[in-house]
Amino acid sequence: MNIKHTVTVKTAKELGLLPEEFEKIKEILGRVPNFTELSIFSVMWSEHASYKNSIKWLKTLPRTGAQLVVEAGQENAGMVDVGEGIACVFKIESHNHPCAVEPYQGAATGVGGINRDIFTMGARPIAQLNSLRFGNIDEDRTKWLMNGVVKGIGNYGNAFGVPVVGGEVFFDECYHQNPLVNAMSVGLMKTANLVSAISKGVGNPVYIVGSATGKDGIHGATFASADITEDSADDIPSIQVGDPFQEKLLLEATLEVIKSGAVVGMQDMGAAGIICSTSEMSEKGGHGMKVYLDKVPLRQKNMEAFEILLSESQERMLIVVEKGKEKLVEDIFEKWDLNCAIIGEVTEGDRLHFYLNEELVADVPAPMLVLGGGAPVYDREYKEPAYYKKTKEFNLDSIPEKQDLKAIAKHIINHPNIASKRWVYEQYDSMVGTKNMSTNAPSDAAIVNIKGTSRALAMTTDCNSRYVYADPEIGTSIAVAEAARNISCSGGKPLAITNCLNFGNPYNPEVFWQFVGAIKGMSAACKKFDTPVTGGNVSFYNQASINGVVEPVNPTPTIGMIGLLEKVYQTTLDFKKKGDMIYLIGKSRNDINSSEYLYSYHKVKLSPPPHFNLTEEYILQAIIQKLIRLKLLESAHDVSDGGLFTTLIESAMPNDLGFDILTEGEIREDAFLFGESQSRVIITVDPKKESKFIDFMLKIRFPFSAIGHVTKGKCVVDDQHYGMIDEWKKSYDNALGNKMKH
Repeated sequence: MNIKHTVTVKTAKELGLLPEEFEKIKEILGRVPNFTELSIFSVMWSEHASYKNSIKWLKTLPRTGAQLVVEAGQENAGMVDVGEGIACVFKIESHNHPCAVEPYQGAATGVGGINRDIFTMGARPIAQLNSLRFGNIDEDRTKWLMNGVVKGIGNYGNAFGVPVVGGEVFFDECYHQNPLVNAMSVGLMKTANLVSAISKGVGNPVYIVGSATGKDGIHGATFASADITEDSADDIPSIQVGDPFQEKLLLEATLEVIKSGAVVGMQDMGAAGIICSTSEMSEKGGHGMKVYLDKVPLRQKNMEAFEILLSESQERMLIVVEKGKEKLVEDIFEKWDLNCAIIGEVTEGDRLHFYLNEELVADVPAPMLVLGGGAPVYDREYKEPAYYKKTKEFNLDSIPEKQDLKAIAKHIINHPNIASKRWVYEQYDSMVGTKNMSTNAPSDAAIVNIKGTSRALAMTTDCNSRYVYADPEIGTSIAVAEAARNISCSGGKPLAITNCLNFGNPYNPEVFWQFVGAIKGMSAACKKFDTPVTGGNVSFYNQASINGVVEPVNPTPTIGMIGLLEKVYQTTLDFKKKGDMIYLIGKSRNDINSSEYLYSYHKVKLSPPPHFNLTEEYILQAIIQKLIRLKLLESAHDVSDGGLFTTLIESAMPNDLGFDILTEGEIREDAFLFGESQSRVIITVDPKKESKFIDFMLKIRFPFSAIGHVTKGKCVVDDQHYGMIDEWKKSYDNALGNKMKH
């Protein structure tokens, strides 16, 4: 066996392995690994691939439900039943580290990778969403990162032909060096057409299809499992390069080859490339493989074995084909003008044997490489951070009651966290490549028709990381609840979630405390709403080490949620006509905790999360769903970031209508208008249906109040004129774009 490089514990450390992990590898192999084998373990045992620091806690999440077609974590993406033999396949993943050093390609390949997770199972991607976090919008670095990321997502998605239908963008200093770029893809398929990521059948040929393999992305999984430093730009070879047109061909060829019946199993090549696909498929099928690396189509000469194995070149798949059906498969890929090369075969046992020019260069056991097999599992220490107690010291009375509310309203509506993300979404095509899209009508969740049925999917991404920082458990429960609330307000029923857990270094006990709290909060909320966790992504090491100072990002457990609705019940957030009555369902509270108002207007950085009660939230959503089914509502829009005033402005703008409302006397005006206490929804009711609505609400005994009515365009609060809606619309629509220009 070729041992080109001398391997020591120092080599292992340079590849991101701990000394004790190096010892375990020697024990598994019964000898010192060669450099290729050590490289294999380094990527497969990285946090990004093995979840070695998080798996203990991930296993505590609710992962079962009647709606799930496949068990959580068993396939490339989650899969839920949406009726009539149709399944929805969906997943969210991060591409944070690549985007920090090369935002355009980092974002583009993040979109490409997550789409491959969907179509490798046999589903056609129909929609994309994303969740983006950047630093201060006034900083040149933030503008550079944001320009690159948005162009990368837009150009790849538009060219690939899948619409971006929703998402979120948030700005905070903590993301200055380390932006978060989370991409979600959603697909539809016939449940019976599922292709599993499995390898079985001794003698069956193993194919690599799609793009040729180059040196891009080598050790990318290891790169994603380390801190961002001033030298991270030197790791540019770890950034993959995407080709959306090649991916479009691969999509069509893949779906066609699945229909041929020749495929035994298939997996896309994402993090860790060939070694990840071969090991995971082999372990799942209880078989081994012989792989000849010199048969892999290459686009660079003189690539070493470890480079071929670890390359994260994009637009590639590994397919195990039923022996005797090779020509069928090869003809399909030739038709689509894509590489299609036999690189090996399925073998007895559990060993992976890799050859280069007839020389055995690596011999490793597949089960020892993968999650749930021999990869290490750690029980990390965690402790409450000092800042947590300080959040509880905030006193509402420290904020003066008498203030210029109009000035505050203007500040909130113009803030880049609240203002329209038009500058971003105008670079995406929300209608490309599909007839599934119902409308671009404004609603709390994105709505996509399921063709040939009377149903539609509702989908959203949500997380207020400020709440999670203030209290990880409550903040993450709120993230799940808000995602569910967005779907409920759109007329749907929440089904399941995928998550992208973005945190700092897991070896920091205070960071790990945030992670553990987030998992507990997610578990509680998902159990309450019966929205099992179908899978997702853990992204640790989101922190920048600059001039020796380490700064983790705020804990950001992004929730991607799918819901189902009958199209007849689809509900939008826009006010419909003058004279409709405006009601608040839910209880107002003297609460400005962790609000945009408190944080950015008063510069108070530490306060508890806003009021939240899980049972109250669950009842609220059941009520909203029932009111929609009874067709008693003209519009529904949840109160969230920016508070109730923002909700009213967002509902008034689409049809150039306004509002005339009264604040509640016993509640501070600033808390009523700008507080972000949870479990509140603004709805409008046609006066003709008002008595039926009131009768229903009185019967169920849940807090609600009439706060005003829809006007022709004037915005009035407590008889004070706040301006016309077209003025608010102009500033709301242009605030972010103006920032990006300067």
